[in-house]
Amino acid sequence: MTANWAAFATAEPDLAGTVEKRFGAYTHHVLATLRKDGSPRTSGLEVRFLNGELWLGMMPDSLKALDLRRDPRFALQANPGEGQSMGGGDVRIAGRAIEVEDPELKAAYTEEVEPPEPFHLFRTELTEVVRTYVEDDTYLVVQIWTPGEPLRTIKRT
Repeated sequence: MTANWAAFATAEPDLAGTVEKRFGAYTHHVLATLRKDGSPRTSGLEVRFLNGELWLGMMPDSLKALDLRRDPRFALQANPGEGQSMGGGDVRIAGRAIEVEDPELKAAYTEEVEPPEPFHLFRTELTEVVRTYVEDDTYLVVQIWTPGEPLRTIKRT
């Protein structure tokens, strides 16, 4: 089961707001894709939250774009920032990336974002959103959301 960003934001608005803020704090994040042989590849990436979707834009024929065309599964980690603070916690998103072929949809994205042309554009279907943070310098808290399930919160000392 998957959900787009709008469905996640409707189901868990507080967590969605925290996740967007974490991704918004820095420009570059880390995307993991799968190579032809199934081994992982990590790459830097900019992301956009726009019109109820989480978008991934990429240079033409970049290896990460070719990976996603072959196997749409991805994991995305927000840039942790400098030092040890990770304000807002560690945030990860997993799902499937679907390439946008529709010229009108791509044009609407281009109008908002003004990416260098040409480019690959993928919209995402989420399978999991995870936030990990420290509470009161005592607890490690892990929040896990998956489509169709209530938010799970795990606290460890």
